[in-house]
Amino acid sequence: MKKRAAALCGIAVALTGTLTALPHSATAIPSTTTAANAPTATTLRWKACGTGRYPKLQCASLDVPLDHTDPDGRRITLALSRIPHTAKSSQGPLLVNPGGPGGSGLSLAGHVARELPAEVAAQYDVIGFDPRGVGKSEPTLDCLPGHFDPVRPASVPDTPAVEEANTERARAFARACGVKHGDVLPYIDTLSTVRDVEAVRAALGAPQISYLGYSYGTYLGSVYATQYPQRVRRMALDSVVDPDEVWYEANLGQDTAFQARHHAFLAWIARHDAVYGLGTDPARIEEAWYAMRTAVTREPAGGTVGGAELEDTFLPGAYFDGYWPYLAEAFAAYTERQDPDVLVAAYEAFGTVDAKGDNGYSAYTAVQCRDAWWTRDWDDWRADNRRTHAKAPFSTWNNAWYNAPCAHWPTAPLVPPDVGTDDLPPVLLLQATDDGATPVAGAYALRRALGGSRLVVEEGGGNHGVTLSGNACLDRHLSDYLATGRVPDGSGTGADAVCARLPEPAPRAPRGSAAARGAALHGLLGFRG
Repeated sequence: MKKRAAALCGIAVALTGTLTALPHSATAIPSTTTAANAPTATTLRWKACGTGRYPKLQCASLDVPLDHTDPDGRRITLALSRIPHTAKSSQGPLLVNPGGPGGSGLSLAGHVARELPAEVAAQYDVIGFDPRGVGKSEPTLDCLPGHFDPVRPASVPDTPAVEEANTERARAFARACGVKHGDVLPYIDTLSTVRDVEAVRAALGAPQISYLGYSYGTYLGSVYATQYPQRVRRMALDSVVDPDEVWYEANLGQDTAFQARHHAFLAWIARHDAVYGLGTDPARIEEAWYAMRTAVTREPAGGTVGGAELEDTFLPGAYFDGYWPYLAEAFAAYTERQDPDVLVAAYEAFGTVDAKGDNGYSAYTAVQCRDAWWTRDWDDWRADNRRTHAKAPFSTWNNAWYNAPCAHWPTAPLVPPDVGTDDLPPVLLLQATDDGATPVAGAYALRRALGGSRLVVEEGGGNHGVTLSGNACLDRHLSDYLATGRVPDGSGTGADAVCARLPEPAPRAPRGSAAARGAALHGLLGFRG
């Protein structure tokens, strides 16, 4: 799954606060673990690391084997976070993961604890963690800083020279990963992370954990549940990865789903012609969008936004339609006036990759390329992506180059584990039916694989990450499940409960000067995908 636009776009803005550095002299906060369930291997020392957004956040670190089959060998360090329970009785730890792979989960603990109903959050120790290779965990991967610096070659390989430029970028990234991190790459994968989660559980002294995972985090959770079903108390999975399509086929399917989301965005612009002035015919607006991509490929806007950067800018709109008004403003400004400034502002708000993004992408490729088989024959990539591009030209080649290092990866792939068990308590699955990043078919596949699981859908919704982001119906299902363990009654092969989609976003700015549009967009420059 492509991590771009944040692992969890529905709550991405809420997770932009960073954890403060913790001095070594900070006072330890006693663990709530009791003697009866104390861990046998280690005791976590929680220390205050609050932020302005999450002042009660605590942090700890846990050493785990680099290679879990060699527990006496080299150790690495996982960074953990916690919002402790405040109720008199606790339901134990609730581990949370934002997806990616490569997403940092430290701030997510604060967000989940804040957004759950207070009486539910109070019953849990909400635990976030940076997976191996990510964020504050050590070692941290950063294969090739600046890999996404503009201006990159065009995504669509219209000429052999463009194709070769992109394939060389992919080879260079894979080569750099091998040189810089070759000692750890064989151990950056989902199964190793699953065993890390089990080590966290043991360190917490908990006989079982509850788990809330988004996007790739649903795959991590479902593999954990299959490997350690007796350790699962409750599990909620939002925006579900199809466990049978990791990862090559999943990305091709994602391209088609993103195309449908892009069409939804264009149709929304057509319904708001009075604001954006781009016309009332979605097909004509689509022509204008591709004409814009051709124009900036030929002459990058502001010397910064070429065709690849334009795709990066608009892809977040396929994850979360709350971004549509800002993207439409940039589209209109460039199309009507050839004004590059607002397009550059939109790119800076939605498309740029900073040092955190470099780390996230390095971890993303490390996990995906190691997890499963990818063809090493570039003729296969070319044929598959040409075929997909013919019906989904919005992001197919952009996504292909994003994943292309896997064609040259320096470590051999693993065989993905089978996912599925009937030995679990009921698992709650939550999904938007029109999600582009994780198409709804994956939720039905996992529902079949996990006996007793139940599925709640947001009918007609396209946002990725549907809970704790404003849909009261879905949030009620999640909070009720975490509080009581109750799931909707089963209904055969269909969804077990249906929520109405969120209302469409409203246009946010009247048609006006480029400066007015720029002002609206510059308010979002703090966002990073």
